[in-house]
Amino acid sequence: MDRLIQILRNIFIRLEGYFSVVFKVIFGFFGSIFGFFAKIFGFNSSGYYLESDAAQTIKRVSEEPAKTEQKTISETPSFSRRRSQKKVEDYYLNMARDVGKN
Repeated sequence: MDRLIQILRNIFIRLEGYFSVVFKVIFGFFGSIFGFFAKIFGFNSSGYYLESDAAQTIKRVSEEPAKTEQKTISETPSFSRRRSQKKVEDYYLNMARDVGKN
């Protein structure tokens, strides 16, 4: 039985090596075709992916100073804690208190 497993492993290793060589050639062929069209249409130039320097610079002209409004009325935070009226939460809180006592 060990011999059969060894034979199967070797077959899979050889098939993997064979397919890697075959697909490498096929994908290389398609890559060269797509690379040719990319060169024709100019997709390989850096200007295709990046904007020009003039488009990247931001010119901001503001003659008016920025207006800031200050809030004079401050809201006082509410310190009352809202607690849900669920019995399930009360049950677990009571259980936690009982465990803490023991």
